[in-house]
Amino acid sequence: MTQPVILALTAGEPAGIGPELCLQLALKKRGPGIVVVASKPLLEARARLLGLEVALEDWAPGAPATAEPGRLSVLSVDGLASTTAGHLDPANSAYVLETLRIAAQGCLDGIFDGMVTAPVHKGVINNAGIAFSGHTEFLQELCGVERVVMMLATDELRVALVTTHLPLKDVSAAITAERLTQVTRILDNDLRKFFGLQHPRILVAGLNPHAGEGGHLGREEIDVIEPTLATLRREGIDLTGPLPADTLFTPHWLDNADAVLAMYHDQGLPVLKFQGFGRAVNITLGLPIVRTSVDHGTALDLAGTGKADAGSLETAIRVGERMATSAKRDPIE
Repeated sequence: MTQPVILALTAGEPAGIGPELCLQLALKKRGPGIVVVASKPLLEARARLLGLEVALEDWAPGAPATAEPGRLSVLSVDGLASTTAGHLDPANSAYVLETLRIAAQGCLDGIFDGMVTAPVHKGVINNAGIAFSGHTEFLQELCGVERVVMMLATDELRVALVTTHLPLKDVSAAITAERLTQVTRILDNDLRKFFGLQHPRILVAGLNPHAGEGGHLGREEIDVIEPTLATLRREGIDLTGPLPADTLFTPHWLDNADAVLAMYHDQGLPVLKFQGFGRAVNITLGLPIVRTSVDHGTALDLAGTGKADAGSLETAIRVGERMATSAKRDPIE
């Protein structure tokens, strides 16, 4: 019999909305057991500020995690310098990264079945003198994997990216046969493993307008993308494309697809965020662990007001639970 899923939830930037999203979550009925990896005094302070009655219960590995409304299991992390909502403090940066390390290592050690992350503030961490480009890269290094893939998803649409945070002028050179091969294999493998899809159907966007229009609007499709997709199809991966991005995101194509592979960040994500902002989830593929996250930032202006919407966090937890359950059925190699 499959054991109940336990997910680690990191509360993110202490000055942002992450802590109160965790507290909001505690007030609702939820499926999996959740362990918040954060400073317990921080959660207590934010609960007092918002007038929320939440019982914060100390949690230790091996214990069950509560899913009951009004209660929250907490794995408390020391090192927090300040707890003021809306005011960034670089002195909190090492603490923030420690919460991520503890949650990720817990997943690697089998203590947790997956991790869900509330938003961090990359700028303040770098201002503290710590080189940090984001959750994804931090977890990639900690888990020791060569390549990870960013995928955002709603209940209706999944969009993965070949390249992520690059200036547009650098995208073409970054789309190599090697990168496209690695990303596509990871996407296909993880759709099978974490989403239970036996034969994922993937739509691939071209890079150029009209997918290059036979070379008249660019040769990346002819020289790199098409030959690479042909090789991957011979491996048994179901790929359609490269397709013009301006018509790919229409029911004609999407109704018969499980995911879209976009060539760059602003090719695929504006469509997805327009379709489901506030209820989308950011998923890191290619890791030996389950990791999902919210689709928004720290929202410092909303911190401490009680106006933050936990919809995206609830989606991230729901998707994380599904992925972890699927991984339990099909253990990660």
